[in-house]
Amino acid sequence: MRIFRLTMAVLVGVATVGLLSPAAHADAADIRINEVESSGGSPGDWVELTNIGTTAVSLSGWVVKDNDSSHTFTIGSGVSLAPGGYVALDVDPAFGLGSADSARLYQPGGSTLVDTYSWTSHASTTYGRCANGTGSFVTTTAATKGSANACPPPPPSAWPGGSAVANADTSGFFGTNLSGLSYEGTGVVWAVKNGPGRLYRLIPNGSLWQADTANGWSAGKTLRYANGSGDPDAEGVVVTPDGILVVTERNNDQSGTSLQKVLRFSAAGTATTLNATAEWNLTADLPSVAANSGLEGITWVPDATLTAAGFRDEHTGAAYDPNSYANHGSGLYFVAAEATGTVYAYALTQTGTGFTRVATIASGLAAVMDLEFDPATGRLWAACDDTCQGRAVTMVVNAQGRYAATTTYNRPTGMSNYNNEGFAIAPPAACSGGLKPVLWSDDGNTSSHALRSGTIAC
Repeated sequence: MRIFRLTMAVLVGVATVGLLSPAAHADAADIRINEVESSGGSPGDWVELTNIGTTAVSLSGWVVKDNDSSHTFTIGSGVSLAPGGYVALDVDPAFGLGSADSARLYQPGGSTLVDTYSWTSHASTTYGRCANGTGSFVTTTAATKGSANACPPPPPSAWPGGSAVANADTSGFFGTNLSGLSYEGTGVVWAVKNGPGRLYRLIPNGSLWQADTANGWSAGKTLRYANGSGDPDAEGVVVTPDGILVVTERNNDQSGTSLQKVLRFSAAGTATTLNATAEWNLTADLPSVAANSGLEGITWVPDATLTAAGFRDEHTGAAYDPNSYANHGSGLYFVAAEATGTVYAYALTQTGTGFTRVATIASGLAAVMDLEFDPATGRLWAACDDTCQGRAVTMVVNAQGRYAATTTYNRPTGMSNYNNEGFAIAPPAACSGGLKPVLWSDDGNTSSHALRSGTIAC
């Protein structure tokens, strides 16, 4: 038997894998083959494992084979897989995976089979379990070596509310580029425009939402970076106990350069220009993307909700503990990338510029334009624009402590396939007759309207 040890390169970026001290009673059956790359991988073919259990499991001496029992890859000593963790094994030094082949996982010695998967042709991306670790193997939407699988969204269901959608703004008021939305109670909606960067405070007038005319809000307020310069390309907004936070993908004054930031603003006062009171530059922590394909949506989830759901911290490899992040406020911020449909959870240090990425979540959508957490149902919504025919995906924390897609919804039948970049759900207090309002913002200002209203089941 040829023995090939895991190199440090295999573990790079896999924060949930550690050289731990697993309990002796750990169940080997909790280790599953999770994803397989048989063609075009980096640096070559690989097999990813995950641990669906609650205890770390030693992988020392475990063996991976293809469909030829003489082909073996043996994991070296001192390697363990934490609960909810992932490890990608670069098997190519030992053998290559063919177009019709198998990946077989054995306990030490290579005779006790733990898990296996076979295929008859190369996947266009990879083969992966959906849901992670427990579901059937499908063709993923992207290779995700050493992290949660990019699972295709479930077949779409009908919109869970009324089919009717109505214009909710005064004709021609916003123009193009209206983007993110966020309710503050039942009587205020905040909206951002991405070119130029502006923040609006909207209040109801009958069935419409109109700009508040008090305190300088009648035309919205111009947004600037903390030093008073620039034109933040404001794409998403959320109102939280920490303040009003806006996510941006670039500085419009330098529109060819990606600059993925979260900015905090105070709505106090009458000034018509707002300088950010805090900034978090996430650019270096995120994959490189085109300047106009970066962060689009933002929402906030309370710590109490996350801990009650058993949310897993991928940074620490354990259950999320708010005490691990000093001065982060009372919840985590979830931001969404347009280019990949990926959602990222961050602890933002409220007294400085520091941040820690806590989770990376594959939405299953080709793009995500806005995020919304609905406290009434505990679901995290990821909404797409006309790229995905206006569909939205809901996600909940699964048994492994990770947000995973549960349902894909079509847009209401009464709404055309607009370029909707904003989505907001009214709070539970707005529920009436089993329904509550929702809002969409149309970046294209179709027929001179940028804001539309509908309903969703409470």
